[in-house]
Amino acid sequence: MAGTDGPDLPAQLVKDFHGAFGEHHARAVHAKGVIFEGQFEPSREAQAVSKAEVFTGKRHVTVRFSDFTGLPDIPDTSGDANPRGLAIKFDLPGEATYDIVAHSFNGFPVATAAEFSTLLQALPMSGPGAAKPTALDRFFADHPRAQVFFTTQKPPPESFATTAYFGVNAFTFTDAAGRPLTVRYRFVPAAGEHYLDPDALKTRSATYLGDEIGPRVAGHTVAFTWQAQIAEPADRADDPSTAWPDNRRLITLGIITIDRAVENTSERDRALLFMPGNVPPGIDIADPMLAVRNAAYPVSFGERQ
Repeated sequence: MAGTDGPDLPAQLVKDFHGAFGEHHARAVHAKGVIFEGQFEPSREAQAVSKAEVFTGKRHVTVRFSDFTGLPDIPDTSGDANPRGLAIKFDLPGEATYDIVAHSFNGFPVATAAEFSTLLQALPMSGPGAAKPTALDRFFADHPRAQVFFTTQKPPPESFATTAYFGVNAFTFTDAAGRPLTVRYRFVPAAGEHYLDPDALKTRSATYLGDEIGPRVAGHTVAFTWQAQIAEPADRADDPSTAWPDNRRLITLGIITIDRAVENTSERDRALLFMPGNVPPGIDIADPMLAVRNAAYPVSFGERQ
């Protein structure tokens, strides 16, 4: 099934995640996480570039921070727990919602969902006992950006609140006059970016991120500035493996403030679904990978019920 494309690809991706990380009746990826609530206050600049209802007033948000992999018990101290995840659900009028799924690396390992399937299938075939070159070695040789993704992650953060997050897929904003603007998202922590050096990491427990973020939110709010990075004509919207240059213009869309803990039961976590292609009028999908991701998430959701 390597490189499979077409209508079976979303289900194949979920199967590939299980092949890489095992079947745990949890999320296929970013299985270990913690949920909070808060609010979003949009900027006037956001209202000028998109007619979407998410920008027309204050919105309640549900936020989930997470570790990478489909392992529900992965240690927070593990390098394999990078990139960390940030998922946000905005409540809109009329019981509608808008979802964003981001992670703590500016980019994605591959350009297409079919390539991602091939990458995931290479992981379980490339363990310590595998003959060299492994399937993953061969994949990296043909996909150097994937190797960059796996080898240049930031160190574990001091907190889920002290790392930046990136929405690696592109969207198109449309304003009230119908003018389009292609963007990618960034979430910048108000607390600044702070990571652990190897000595500090040795003092942390396997659950230090989940243990830390609850008291932090209880003591004072956690905030992120939501930014839109604006594409220029040379920037590809259909290749998430290529980060747009840092000199591209940034628009502040508003502030997300996390101020309430919720009961983090396994039942609540299983019932919470974030759909990366769930967008309101005024925001459209610009990267075709999002259509495949949006079809794969319900497959994983159904399996964990």
